[in-house]
Parts: sequence; structure tokens; C-alpha cells
Amino acid sequence: MGRSRLRQVAACAAVLACALTAGCSGGGAGGSAASARPAVTASNGTGAAAGDPPTTGTVAAACVAQALGNLTLAQRVGQLFLVGVDGDIAGSQIEAAEQAYHFGSLLLNVSSAGTAALAARTAVMQSLASRSDTGGVKFFIAANQEGGKIQQLAGPGFATMPSALEQGGWTADTLKQSATGWGTELRAAGVNLDLAPVMDVVPAGTAASNAPIGALDRDFGSDPASDGAHGAAFIQGMADAGVATVAKHFPGLGRVTGNTDFAADVVDNVTTAGDPGLNSFRTAIGAGVPMVMVALATYTRIDASRLAVFSPVVMRLLRDQFGFGGVIASDDLGEAQAVSTIPEGTRAIDFLTAGGDLVTSQTLGPAQQMAAAVLTKAKASAAFRATVDDAARRVLTAKQAAGLLPC
Repeated sequence: MGRSRLRQVAACAAVLACALTAGCSGGGAGGSAASARPAVTASNGTGAAAGDPPTTGTVAAACVAQALGNLTLAQRVGQLFLVGVDGDIAGSQIEAAEQAYHFGSLLLNVSSAGTAALAARTAVMQSLASRSDTGGVKFFIAANQEGGKIQQLAGPGFATMPSALEQGGWTADTLKQSATGWGTELRAAGVNLDLAPVMDVVPAGTAASNAPIGALDRDFGSDPASDGAHGAAFIQGMADAGVATVAKHFPGLGRVTGNTDFAADVVDNVTTAGDPGLNSFRTAIGAGVPMVMVALATYTRIDASRLAVFSPVVMRLLRDQFGFGGVIASDDLGEAQAVSTIPEGTRAIDFLTAGGDLVTSQTLGPAQQMAAAVLTKAKASAAFRATVDDAARRVLTAKQAAGLLPC
């Protein structure tokens, strides 16, 4: 699958709005040499008349509607979860979870097995996407392959990816070509979703104090325009290899000091809704990124009362001001310290109620608790059930563009 299919997501979302209105981070293998922080500046549905043959968008919308209609409520809830699994385990543990919770997407944790061994394991995983478990909808199988310290898949067949900081010093064309190569490796391993690129902008001179991004060289640099151009190149290169991507961590972790994986009460007191530093995300959206991940920090000048991941204000900013119609994913709601005092079920329900679509949990146990809570609430509340349907529709739209639906 090439870039054209992956870029159907935004178009399909627009068509669906007309046709259906009735209704992280983590450590890994691979290192990189230290490099200077680049400061290069770079510029960065249609309807059809009656009797016309159906357009690609209308066919896609019909497929999504059919797939959604074929799912039980429990299966719809399952589509709203991206759940971490050990890339080196057999399929029995995943099979049991699928039978009970119908999870729609799987996240591979650290593996050094290489592409061939992983391909065998991911094939077993995809074989579990049965009509009884997922309605025949195939999995997004994801990995954290940013580069540098955040390259979770390694071994024979995987190149060592340089850090995003080093990538940010390349031309956009060079990065796009390299991303296509890395995406080809992922596809060979059965991975069709990369939780990258990082679009957070780290101000010049602050990298060492920015624990989640700058200190790990996870950003492309300190200029929003250049970062956006490099992020777009990464997105488009991966799309050319048939791999969907996730721009993260909206509205940016470049100005915080704490890492939400390991610290509570991480706060950004600077970023505003109209901040130029957010333009990197705008460029990524313009490049057709199908998913955007929302951070677990609090942004006092956007919504001081909630973590971004639970904030309707942040979600509306992404939808309305940035025009994003794709899938909104959470950062890890399973084990992140930032949400550790919140009951598991409440985390997922509050994220979906705020306007999110895809709950990320790097571990299985919390995901099971969250899915059970979401299903219970959906059974009890017609309004929340409609929220589940809307989110499932967006996830299925992304999956249709990636060729993962049975129609």
C-alpha cells in the first residue's frame, strides 16, 4: 500500500460526516552520535452527482459504514484500544485477550528478533483478527520507531536509525527516502503503524532540561517550520512504504521539564492555542498524518483544569483550529505516572468523552480494566454509546485507508 491509500483518511472523514450524519515513548535499541541542534528554517469530500460512478471517497465511506455496522458493541469498544504486547511472545496470551476484549490494535514492545522472526509473530497476531473477535477487521500493529534512543525494534533486517535530532539536519528529500527504507523494514516485519514522528519543538538552549524530548534528542530541532518540514518528510516517506504514522505529542512537550511517563503534575505554563510552536503539528496534519497523539501534561494557558488528554478544549483546538479529522490517540494511559492516581476506567472514559478516539496502553492489564469500564458505560448511556460509535468510525476510516477492513 502506498501513500495514496494512507492519505484517504482526511477525505474519508469528510465524506463520512456527510454520509453518516444520522448516526509514547519508551526505550529501545539503537543509538546515535551527538549532533548539533539544527536551526534550519524550511517552508514548509467531494460529492458526486446522481448517476455518477462512485468516487474513491464514497466507496471508502460505504466500506467503513459496513464494517461499523457489522461490529457488536463490545467489538466497537475494542477498536478504540492500542494495547502493548511483548513482541517475543507466542499468540496464546493475545488470543485470550482478543476473545475477552476484542482489542483492535496492538503495540509491539522492545524486540531484537529482527524482521523475519517478527513477521512470523505478527502473522499469528493478524490471524487472530477473526469475525468473532474483531469482526474481521485487521489490526494496526504498531511500534515506536523514532530513531536514536527510541527504536524499539532491532535485529537482522532493521537498520539502526539515527535520532530525530540528527534526521533534522538532513534535507527533507533525504529524510523522506530514509523513512521509506525504514518503513519498508517495518512492513517486512508485519508492522503497519509507526508511533512517530515527534513534532514537539524544543526551544534553543533548553534541550538538557527538557526530559521527555530534548534530553533524548527526540525532536527534529528548535524551529517549528523546519521541524514541520522534516516531520512531513518522515510521514510521507513512511506512507510510501505503506506505514501509517502518528504525530506526537500535541500540543507539544518541548517546553516542559518533567517526563509524564515518570512524573506527575507535568505543566507547561507558556504554550497558547495560537502559539507559533504548534505550527509543526499543523504541517504534519497538512502532510496527511492519519493520527495525532495527545500529551499527558497540563497546559495552563490552554486549559489549566485538565491534563491535555482529558481536555475538550485541547481536542477542539486540534479538530477546529487545526482542522484535523483523523484519529486522536492518547499517550500511554496504562502505566504513565501522570495518570497513576486516576482509576483505569476513568482514564479511558474521560479521554473518549473529551473527544479522543484511540486509547493507548503499553501493558495489557490496565487495558483490560479500561475496556471493561468503557463497555459498561456504553451499555448504560446512549450518549456515551454514540461517542464510542463516532470514535470507532474514525479508527475504521484510518484502517480502511490502510487496507485493514474486510470490504
